[in-house]
Amino acid sequence: MDRRQQKTRKAIFEAFTKLLGEKRYSNITVQDIIDKANIGRSTFYAHFETKDELLKALCTDIFRHIFSDSPASEKTHDFSKSNGGLQEKLTHILHHLSDSRQEIKSILGCESGELFMVNFKEYLCVLFEKYLNEIKTQAPKEFVLNYLSGSFSETVRWWIVEKNEYRPCEIAEYFISFIPSEKNA
Repeated sequence: MDRRQQKTRKAIFEAFTKLLGEKRYSNITVQDIIDKANIGRSTFYAHFETKDELLKALCTDIFRHIFSDSPASEKTHDFSKSNGGLQEKLTHILHHLSDSRQEIKSILGCESGELFMVNFKEYLCVLFEKYLNEIKTQAPKEFVLNYLSGSFSETVRWWIVEKNEYRPCEIAEYFISFIPSEKNA
């Protein structure tokens, strides 16, 4: 994608996010997005076929960066030299979500929140699967992945929506303390 396309895509994402903060997802039209982003209709449709596709792309864009296997140093945090433990991974994810708190809160605050949560849980399952060997349980793999992704995603929803002042490292630590492992035994 060239710079012009990236700039247009960013304008569409920003316009859509602002609209999510102003009105219900079901009441947002493609025309609203076009007007807010100051682009033409054909430009919008060159990037997205529907408003639902735009929402899915926004979630994917957020998650692709958040769940990167090779994190870079960023303004608010630096996990580029981390050892890759689960608690550090969760803390890193929480920092990103905190940096995008208003955007995430807008998405979670309307019916689009469920699509966000479904996508988020899918990414979390992939992450948690990498650490299954560290978890001490007799439960089936599918049960454990469902439990961890569901409870962590709901923890994030609570943390983002309720304006909790807990730091990302605290939330990650609290969450990890509930996972049975050799370290917690």
